[in-house]
Amino acid sequence: MMMKRISLVVIVLCLAVMEFALATSGCARRSASAAGPASKAFGFALVESSGGKQIGAAGAPLPQPLVVQVNDEQGNALTGTEVFFRGPTGVSFDPPSGLTDSSGQLTSTVTLGGMAGRYQLVASTTSKTQKKVELKIEEIALDYQRRLGQLLDDKYCSRCHNPESTPERVSNYDNLEVKPHAFTEGDVLNKMSDADLLSIINHGGPALNKSPLMPPYGYTLSKTEIQALIAYIRMVSDPPYQAPGMVYAQK
Repeated sequence: MMMKRISLVVIVLCLAVMEFALATSGCARRSASAAGPASKAFGFALVESSGGKQIGAAGAPLPQPLVVQVNDEQGNALTGTEVFFRGPTGVSFDPPSGLTDSSGQLTSTVTLGGMAGRYQLVASTTSKTQKKVELKIEEIALDYQRRLGQLLDDKYCSRCHNPESTPERVSNYDNLEVKPHAFTEGDVLNKMSDADLLSIINHGGPALNKSPLMPPYGYTLSKTEIQALIAYIRMVSDPPYQAPGMVYAQK
């Protein structure tokens, strides 16, 4: 009877040892897998291929993925170089890191944070001297009001104020004798007050002694819609718009 009990204890101990060995080996495999493939090359420069300066809805993926490229000292694309993405709280990347492909590029889908504003994203890699190489990319997130302004821009404004044509919208910019300012032209539009923008949208160009080719929209758009359009113009301005009298804290 005693021998049977001893044998049973030995069997139980053996099973426990086997379970522990399996569990630890699984952890080791998961750790190795989580680490990902090692970098095979080291970059000299990071450049943006596409996806920067996009405008999207807060808390949603950007319309286009972010694509960055790693180059060597001669400007040649490097394959197998590890790149990392990071951003402010609330921003996510899919994938957050990876190795560049045969064209020296890495693509990531970016989801912006839930607050409206400008988001500075950073892509980074490591040089041969173990120095961090970084590339900063800016994206814009719109809240409900500014998203409404964007939709109004697409419907009423961009055909003249955006010189670039798309399959969905053919630009009339080149046909106009007096060229309208793009809403991103902060050097010009930032100098105009909200009251000026309100007046010219309501009553057309002659309200501010501007071109009569700018028609009045006071009977087309509601007050709320015009305010949304102005808020959108302020958000996409380049350089960024700073409201008069606003005090910015020192870092």
